[in-house]
Amino acid sequence: MDCIIQFCYTTCMDTITDVKTSEQRLTKKGKETRARIVAAAAKLMFDRGVAGTSVEDVQREAKVSASQLYHYFKEKRDLVLAVIVYQTEQVLDAQEPLLSRLDSMEGLRMWRDAIVKLQIERHFQGGCSIGSLASALADTDPAARSELVAGFMQWELAIRKGLRAMYDRGELRADADPNHLALALLTALQGGLLLTQVRKETSPLEAVLDAMLAHIHTFIV
Repeated sequence: MDCIIQFCYTTCMDTITDVKTSEQRLTKKGKETRARIVAAAAKLMFDRGVAGTSVEDVQREAKVSASQLYHYFKEKRDLVLAVIVYQTEQVLDAQEPLLSRLDSMEGLRMWRDAIVKLQIERHFQGGCSIGSLASALADTDPAARSELVAGFMQWELAIRKGLRAMYDRGELRADADPNHLALALLTALQGGLLLTQVRKETSPLEAVLDAMLAHIHTFIV
């Protein structure tokens, strides 16, 4: 199973690498303009959804001309793919350095608290910025779905790395499966974020994360 997951992750990451390689060919000013367009598109798509965001909306928000926008993105689909990469980076960066410390129950609880705090600061709006894109695109755009798979896999692998470290140190029972636990924790998180968005309060998110951490704790030696 590890080999299959790693193969899928590597395949999806190749697309992200291609995007970043294209960025590297730009001048400093070109990179800044492209980054401003992507950030503007990400903000609008998070607030309004993909379907509710037009290329013209992005142009106005980024304060660029139509020719500038189309120089970097030939069509909206290309811009959406760039937004997925951008939002993945934003989500993972927002959780650092906590994501690199998920190798203890204390670290997992600190990460849990930070996730809850972020939703409160956002006033429970938007849910998961990657998850919201997945809801809009996974069934209709195969290329977007591949990018989303890569984004979620980066998140899952970060969680799995911490649990694997606990397992390798002998802190988790031999029958614990770090891969399964990491996937379950990320899946639970996504459901909790969705219900928190709908209910406008964090009790669903807290409940599901607490339940998952309690489950992981049952494997502690």
